[in-house]
Amino acid sequence: MSDPLRIGIVCYPKAGGSGIVATELGIELARRGHEIHFISSARPYRLSEMHEGLHVHLVETADYPLFDYPPYTLALAVKMHQVAHFHNLDLFHVHYAIPHAASAILARDMCKRCIPVVTTLHGTDITLVGKHPSYHRITRYCIESSDAVTAVSDWLTSETRRIFETDKSIQTIPNFVDTECFRPGCDMEMRRRFAKDDEVILLHASNFRPVKRAPFLLEVFNQLKNRDKSVLVLAGDGPELASMEHMVREMGIEDRVRFLGAWDDMESLLPLADVFMVPSAHESFGLAPLEAMSCGVPVLVTNVGGPNEVLISGEGGELLDPEDLQAWVVACDRLVADKKLRRDQGEAGRNRVLELFAREKVVDRYEVLFHSLMEVNSKAPEVVP
Repeated sequence: MSDPLRIGIVCYPKAGGSGIVATELGIELARRGHEIHFISSARPYRLSEMHEGLHVHLVETADYPLFDYPPYTLALAVKMHQVAHFHNLDLFHVHYAIPHAASAILARDMCKRCIPVVTTLHGTDITLVGKHPSYHRITRYCIESSDAVTAVSDWLTSETRRIFETDKSIQTIPNFVDTECFRPGCDMEMRRRFAKDDEVILLHASNFRPVKRAPFLLEVFNQLKNRDKSVLVLAGDGPELASMEHMVREMGIEDRVRFLGAWDDMESLLPLADVFMVPSAHESFGLAPLEAMSCGVPVLVTNVGGPNEVLISGEGGELLDPEDLQAWVVACDRLVADKKLRRDQGEAGRNRVLELFAREKVVDRYEVLFHSLMEVNSKAPEVVP
């Protein structure tokens, strides 16, 4: 094993792809002997128990009458500087460009020594937040000022270069999944809480924001030929959930739709599904479909963005135009009606995950990147305060 590193990881603590990947990355790096310091506003999502080599540092913001909103970005920079100073960090790894990369660059400038900043782009930090006129210039500056930049898909790498007109080197390192945690194996007693043994479970899990297009699934489900043999299970919470509950009553399908609300234990829920569905307007990668594939569940997912790099249509599920209602209805009906097809697609998806997206293989690539930066940093001249 290479020399252990002391790494400060900054991420959003709530449920979401960027926070999940950051947390799982930190856990795996700690298992490998590295010293990991999470710096965030709360304990990161999925960090359910502490392991040797893992530390959590919470950011505190000051309340002051002059501030309409507490300046979290500045408080984060100060906390990052403190952790780097007291724990002699080797590098910062920040997930999400704004505000985390901005805080990291400020913290780096405050230090009396060079601390490389690795920025990982996850999607909406580029396609929604970063491209907004209020943040475009600072996002571009943070990308170009980072010592290394990674993106979770080639599509996101291309979009970043296009939106910000930058020639900055961006390395694609995909998201990953713990294939031992997310694996086939249905708990039939738990499954019966949502469906009968002869019913097919169609599952969607998200934050129910407009980009996820979850209401579209109600239209798909309402047109299924095999609707009476199916149950639509919706896990998660978000702004569109209330209107969807109203839509379900208007459509008269409330006896076939289950709203679970926020659900943390996805590794126990996903194996219960027969089909997993993600009709997003676009996905930078698609961590949830990847976890479903790892559980041997066929997926129907948008063909816009990163999922084209995760899934091959016919091998683990189907890539579909998010606007094509009939294509979704036909694909879903076909899977509902054919148990062997579901099994074959699920096995193909699981095998693809094991080959390309298993945690150990992807974390190896981060380790190589980190150590290469440390080599470069060891040759850099000392920063004079």
